Amino acid sequence: MRLPLLLVSAAALVVVPGCSPAERAPADSMPPPDTLRVMAYNIHHGEGMDSVVDLVRIADLIRRADPDLVALQEIDSVTERTGGVDQAAELGRLTGLTSVFGSFMPYQGGSYGMAVLSRWPVVESENLRLPPGAEPRTALSVTVRSPRTLRTLRFVGIHFYATEEERLAQAEHLEAHLTEEQGPVMLVGDFNSTPGSAVMARLEEGWWILDKGDDHLTFPSWAPAREIDFALLRPADSFEVLNHRLLNDPVASDHRPLVADVVLGR
Repeated sequence: MRLPLLLVSAAALVVVPGCSPAERAPADSMPPPDTLRVMAYNIHHGEGMDSVVDLVRIADLIRRADPDLVALQEIDSVTERTGGVDQAAELGRLTGLTSVFGSFMPYQGGSYGMAVLSRWPVVESENLRLPPGAEPRTALSVTVRSPRTLRTLRFVGIHFYATEEERLAQAEHLEAHLTEEQGPVMLVGDFNSTPGSAVMARLEEGWWILDKGDDHLTFPSWAPAREIDFALLRPADSFEVLNHRLLNDPVASDHRPLVADVVLGR
């Protein structure tokens, strides 16, 4: 499945006046599409519903899902409450994926925020400060490159908080920051907002919000009652969604993880 990037000689191109190089390229000159699996999971700083902090079972769940990209929310970095562990780095080690941490704020001798894990090489990362709610918030953005086709994707993890007014301000600030992005983007994580809310209605104006089907409730994990975790894509014509589902684990965290298989570059 991991084919080399296809190269086309200049002689194979037919020049059409008034067309861009991309429009002039024959269809068979384009790289093959990439299929990748993405995951979003609020791990509650590794503390399960049994009050045990256990990153190994979180990592086991991630490994079983076998994702290429993971957006993790509620991550501690060397804080007192989780034993001084750099959780992003440790989860990267346990899963064999590259880790990137984005801090929201200082907390208990360390910091608290989000992380991204990636199988694809990370070529750029940014921790974008968002308008604060009850706690400071950021959006953790990584640009990754397909090792097979060299196609790039911007993958943005979020955890909006706390009131609807604050979450809407965070969503609009992020939207303004991403408005000039020309390539494919995925926005995933804990939106703390339900379908039809002002936040999701605003985002739906410019994003494809993936439908999970009948089994769509993500919180709480032991008795799901609300859908607040989502995966969003744009532009829609850059993606084909093969499936989108939730995983069941009522103990490891208070959220259910979502997983989506997508084809990039159709």
